[in-house]
Amino acid sequence: MEKFTAIKGIAAPLPDSRISAETLLPPDALLTLRRAGLGKFLFASKRYGADGREDAAFILNQPAWRKSAILVTGAHFAHDAAGEHLYWALIDFGIRVIISAAFDSAFRAGCFRHGILPLALPEDTTANLMQAAADKKLFTIDLEKQVLSVEGAAPIAFDVPAFERHCLLSGLDSIGLTLEHEDAIADFEKQQRKEMFWLYA
Repeated sequence: MEKFTAIKGIAAPLPDSRISAETLLPPDALLTLRRAGLGKFLFASKRYGADGREDAAFILNQPAWRKSAILVTGAHFAHDAAGEHLYWALIDFGIRVIISAAFDSAFRAGCFRHGILPLALPEDTTANLMQAAADKKLFTIDLEKQVLSVEGAAPIAFDVPAFERHCLLSGLDSIGLTLEHEDAIADFEKQQRKEMFWLYA
C-alpha cells in the first residue's frame, strides 16, 4: 500500500447526498479480480454517455478536476458499499482523501484499510469546503500534523485514530501489519518445529 504523504491539489465537489455504490461502480466492474484498470469504471454512469463518450458536464471530466485526489462529498457517500472493488477503483483513479459530514462505518473502515483517508468534518465546515472546491482553491491535507489547509482560509485541525493514522503514514495494509512481526513469526515457527515436528512432516 502506498504511504500517505501530504496531499495537495484542487478538490472535486460532489454535493449529491447519499451517492450509492452502484452509482460509483457499475455491476459489471465487480466481475474482475484485477485491481488495475478499475478506475476507468468509477462514476461510469455519470462520466460517460450512452455512446461511451465522456460527458463534459460531469465534474471529474472537466480539466480543473479530472486529476483530483480529493473529493468533497455530500453526507453518506457510498453508504451501501460492499466488497473490495469500490476501494480498488477509487485508488486506481487516484482518490486519496474523501471529505464528508458523515460516513457509513463500514465504508469508513474500508477506506482506511485501502489507504484512503475518510475525513469526517462538521456539516458547516464541509459546506464551506464544498464551495472552496468549486472555486478551485488549493487544498493541502497533512496527515502527520492532522491539519487541512485551504488557500485563503484558516487551517482546520482534524483527528484520526492513532492506529489508522500509523497505517496510512506507513503504507501498511493487513499483510504489511503482519510482516512487521516477521521475526517473531519466524521464531514461533522455529520453536513449533521442535515441539510439534509432526505438523511439518
